[in-house]
Amino acid sequence: MNMHEEVEGLAIFIHDLRTFKNLTLGELAERVDRSDDFLSKLEQGVSRPTVADLTAISETLGVSTAYFYNLSKPRGITWVTRPHERRTLYLGSGITDVLASPRITGSFSMLDSRLEPGATSGDQYLSDRSEQGCFVLEGELTVWLEDADPVTLHANDSFQLQPHTHFRYANLTDNLTRVFWVFN
Repeated sequence: MNMHEEVEGLAIFIHDLRTFKNLTLGELAERVDRSDDFLSKLEQGVSRPTVADLTAISETLGVSTAYFYNLSKPRGITWVTRPHERRTLYLGSGITDVLASPRITGSFSMLDSRLEPGATSGDQYLSDRSEQGCFVLEGELTVWLEDADPVTLHANDSFQLQPHTHFRYANLTDNLTRVFWVFN
């Protein structure tokens, strides 16, 4: 799939889940602290959510963020994924997430996340129902926990967070940062 098809697929997932949960666009917008107009553009595939937006939407709709990576692509071997078989989410704020896992129905999932220079998960703290860990493949990742000083991780550094930990992250450098996420 190309970028347009991936963005359109995410838009359909969000719209279908919202309607399945019997929420109006306005109700979802209020609960995730975004405008009706932004969510409408998101559901039309015109806008892309930030990581914070996608996390807030998933929490409000009662699913793991991994739900949005569920659009299947044909695979030659069911327990293996090749680069051309992976689901990609092009998020706002310069972040691209590629689902490295063959499936998201297992006890954990894996993401290859690319953060362009200046990319950020957003100004608000994330809180996901998943326990998650991150391994920095290249570049630098700065992480803020809600009540702590920021920590900058470099290549080969890693961290692990319990479910519902409030955090945010960013690439504050002029270079690409790649991280590998594992979450349940």
